[in-house]
Amino acid sequence: MEQMSHKYITVAYELYVDNEKGIHELVEKTTEEHPFQFISGMGVALDSFEERIAQLAEGEGFDFVLNVDEAYGPYMEEHVLELDKQMFCVNDHFDKEMVYPGAVLPLVNADGNRFQGLVLEVKENVVVIDLNHPLAGKDLHFKGKVVTLRDATDEEIQGLINMMSGEGCGCGCDDCGDGCGHHHGEGEGCCGGHHHHGEGEGCCGGGHHHHGGGGCCGHHEA
Repeated sequence: MEQMSHKYITVAYELYVDNEKGIHELVEKTTEEHPFQFISGMGVALDSFEERIAQLAEGEGFDFVLNVDEAYGPYMEEHVLELDKQMFCVNDHFDKEMVYPGAVLPLVNADGNRFQGLVLEVKENVVVIDLNHPLAGKDLHFKGKVVTLRDATDEEIQGLINMMSGEGCGCGCDDCGDGCGHHHGEGEGCCGGHHHHGEGEGCCGGGHHHHGGGGCCGHHEA
């Protein structure tokens, strides 16, 4: 995607997926006032999403579908793991306030890759964690508009690099809370890369999560 490298892009869109009953359901939405912001060619948004946007001009509308293989791939049962409860202890006590069915936890595997896992069940000795992306196994239908498309500044690029390396915000966007990877909920966007669903990862994030067999709560390795 050389033609889109280091472009500062903002998009307003609606994202639809089919639910369990086969009904086309709106799952995320951003607006022109609070668009999703990203810098292309840096692994923030899905490659397939960037490729579609690369064909458009500022102000142009879009309506496209990313199939399962272009999005988050199929749902994989092997990404549902049973992890020792000791991995979720604070001061030798199980952290029941943070670890409960339905909670989304920040995890890190042995290679240092950060991702999120959904707690499915807390058993006597293990915690059952689903590392599949929440939209795994689904086609993603996007309808929206390219709000901004211009060359990214050096400051914006460096700021995003700093954020991705864990050095804080400083993403160079107009409002760190509304773009560059901090998106979830109405008006905040779903295409963010490094913190997926629940805590604020977005739905079109890059490939830095939900893979491998290890992981634990917080910043401890499995």
